[in-house]
Amino acid sequence: MKNKKVFFQDWGLIDYQQAWDKQEELFASSVQTKLKNRNSELAYETAAKTPVAAGVYEPFEPDETFNYLVFCEHPHVYTLGKSGKPEHLLLNEQGLKEKQAVYYTINRGGDITYHGPGQIVSYPILDLENFFTDIHLYLRTLEEAIILTLADYGLKAGRYPGYTGVWFDADNANARKICAMGVRCSRWVTMHGLAFNVNTDLDYFNHIVPCGIDDKAVTSMQKELGRQVDINEVKEILKHHISVLFGMEIL
Repeated sequence: MKNKKVFFQDWGLIDYQQAWDKQEELFASSVQTKLKNRNSELAYETAAKTPVAAGVYEPFEPDETFNYLVFCEHPHVYTLGKSGKPEHLLLNEQGLKEKQAVYYTINRGGDITYHGPGQIVSYPILDLENFFTDIHLYLRTLEEAIILTLADYGLKAGRYPGYTGVWFDADNANARKICAMGVRCSRWVTMHGLAFNVNTDLDYFNHIVPCGIDDKAVTSMQKELGRQVDINEVKEILKHHISVLFGMEIL
């Protein structure tokens, strides 16, 4: 039976390494539950086939996996995904110190990106077997939640063919990205997620080749609307759209 109950957690402003460790702990717990279920199911199937066991065994019931939806913000940090190029970070060690930023190579997909205050970072740690087993649909659904959130503020955003994330004016020379995505998925359990620029200091993107794309701009809700936005209000709207699109029961 699918478990669509999702524990929502807002970790606030949290050090990137600390958040990564917490993600890994939740992720590993779900993966271990699934491995245990698989081994128990195989043992059950083997035992149930023996003549002496005929009609004795009840149907196998696996342990439930838990789902989490995490929101947070990070102090200034650059992260490089598995398919990224180190030279896409344009700062040396001294430059990072001057910008009060840190740098990590991590185990998500995608290239380099920036996280910082004023940006909603969301880490859905979901067992997709509780929802749907399609990683492309997973990414498109997260994108749709961002698109719907922006529409609630009168902003028309969409997708850029061939790239993940959410964009404005993707069909012309003024294309600019407002939300980056990079995920990891193992045994249909996800981690990492999306970075949504709300009141983000966009200057920090000038020191990287964002997501490996050197000819497109980066933007934020603040820049598009010409005013600062209540980030807590945006979080509530985004959480609503994610929960509806995935059919979640938020706890």
